[in-house]
Amino acid sequence: MNDKSKAPNFTGLIDEGKTVSLSDFKGRFLLIYFYPKDKTSGCTIESQNFRDLKDDFLKLNCEIIGVSRDSLRSHKSFIEKESLNFSLISDPDEEMCNAYEVMKEKSMYGKTYMGIERSTFLIDPAGILIKEWRKVKVPGHAEEVLEFLSSVS
Repeated sequence: MNDKSKAPNFTGLIDEGKTVSLSDFKGRFLLIYFYPKDKTSGCTIESQNFRDLKDDFLKLNCEIIGVSRDSLRSHKSFIEKESLNFSLISDPDEEMCNAYEVMKEKSMYGKTYMGIERSTFLIDPAGILIKEWRKVKVPGHAEEVLEFLSSVS
């Protein structure tokens, strides 16, 4: 994928029997951040940072969605524990992860495995992918995304 192309369409499960799709955000900016796992330190801080800046994103007509392979039950617990004020998509089959090309080979303790590379995508009101951040480092990231959004909205 490259910047300035049509964003991959998606339909993701956010609650039992409740889905959200790219088309639901037509006319608004959409920030999608992919993160490895609920309740881990980096993912918690990243989610808290987006939570704390949500009003600033909303002022710029931008919604936020988080995506990981965790279950709906795990997401519900994570949302409640961290008072998250946006939806999390459960993508256990990696359909959305693959559409956005965030599944990467990783290694830990000498073993390799496939996992989510922390990534953020900004989609404009017409459904065009206008910016992507790959291999995200959490400190300052939410602020960087907000700053970029401020410059284009």
